[in-house]
Amino acid sequence: MIHLKIIIVKSLNFFCWNSIIELLFTPDQLLKKETLFLKVFFVTFGCKVNCYETECIARTFTENGFTVSDAAEGCEVIVINSCTVTSASDKKVKQSLRKLRHENPDSVIVLTGCYPQAFEDEAKKLTEADIITGTRDRSEIVKLALNALGSRERKQITDLHCYTGHEAFEKMSYSSSEKKTRGFIKIEDGCNQFCSYCIIPFARGRIRSKPLEDIVSEVKDLVSNGYQEIVLVGINLAFYGAETGLTLTDAVEAVSRVEGVKRIRLGSLEPEMISGDDLLRLKSIESFCPQFHLSLQSGCDRTLKAMNRKYDTAVYTRLVSSIRNIFPDAAVTTDVMVGFPGETEEDFEESMEFVKKTAFSKIHVFPYSPRSGTKAAAMPDQINGSTKSERAARMTELGHELEREFLRSQVGRTVPVLFEKENCTSFHRGYSPNYTLVKIKREPPIKSLRNSIFYVKIKESMNGFCIGEIIPAEPQRVNV
Repeated sequence: MIHLKIIIVKSLNFFCWNSIIELLFTPDQLLKKETLFLKVFFVTFGCKVNCYETECIARTFTENGFTVSDAAEGCEVIVINSCTVTSASDKKVKQSLRKLRHENPDSVIVLTGCYPQAFEDEAKKLTEADIITGTRDRSEIVKLALNALGSRERKQITDLHCYTGHEAFEKMSYSSSEKKTRGFIKIEDGCNQFCSYCIIPFARGRIRSKPLEDIVSEVKDLVSNGYQEIVLVGINLAFYGAETGLTLTDAVEAVSRVEGVKRIRLGSLEPEMISGDDLLRLKSIESFCPQFHLSLQSGCDRTLKAMNRKYDTAVYTRLVSSIRNIFPDAAVTTDVMVGFPGETEEDFEESMEFVKKTAFSKIHVFPYSPRSGTKAAAMPDQINGSTKSERAARMTELGHELEREFLRSQVGRTVPVLFEKENCTSFHRGYSPNYTLVKIKREPPIKSLRNSIFYVKIKESMNGFCIGEIIPAEPQRVNV
């Protein structure tokens, strides 16, 4: 009968709905999954770490009886996992919050993640949010949401805790049987670098790492659900284990020993933390994918120093050279910032030349965005918006040229491709170990190749991907 009662009253307003919940359930019952038949919707902004954390938060909701919905309409709870890496990120978060509140006046809306953690006072002014939390204690979000659903009055709940520098790695995990082929695992959180432009150390606290045994346990769960590729991610991934005497390579080796793992891929890396010894150890791991996303930010030493980056272009060049010597088929990708305070036209041209000389496979370009509370925001010689946009366009075009050159270099190679969910009737699509997107024509009878690995000979390069064909004529799945 409880089931039927909830369905009848769901069209009532927020306050009436909360009163009904309070009458139907005791506080203890509200925290037991068997008594709830509610829906929750998630919106995620930002990096792969945020995506992983949303999956983990979703798990806590499903364990407490919620169903995760693909749409916000009709959901009792909406969770917005925010990003604050740029001011544009903040703007998108606020726009989404206001839109969701307007369209869902009776839902309990949770604003969580980096933005409220870094800018608590600003976040509290966003009256559209019923609950505001940061980047700590995410397992408590479901309890806060249930309390809000059971409350007689709508009053903003703030549950933010500052970092002290002594926190342990927050235990979070998810075990998903979703339609994805790559399973992401966050193994590191926090950052100690304090680059002059970056707010993330304030939003994430100091470096802390997931214990190896927890990583292995989570990998086993993902493999049992059919995942063949594991991607290790973190806020400052290359510093994994810095506080415990371990290294990122130790984590990769531990994952490689889990039966059923066919591929291991890494998220974004800081270049100063990867040594020649690390590269040789990674080379010996058959399942390791030679794709290195090495954050650059600028190819000008003067700008790198002003950014408080801990390397120069000479260090970066030596690392890229070592990678290509040890992994001849490696893809090296990067991030480049333009328009940093004080960046002259000559500095920008120097950065352009370095990017061109390094011959990246792909680059992500973004204009500098001032973040209050960082040193760069108070620097003189701030660059105007039109100049930043013009430089971003030029750097982006160079990036496109380099990507086309890299894809052309893949033609003629035979590579194992892990195919993903079909989203086109004309092509199967998947990725090679160095993360080249490869498409093959779908021939009748049309069967899904999802989550299977086949050898493919690359025949042609296009904008953003390559065209290939499976070999031999009678394809066999390969364990690569």
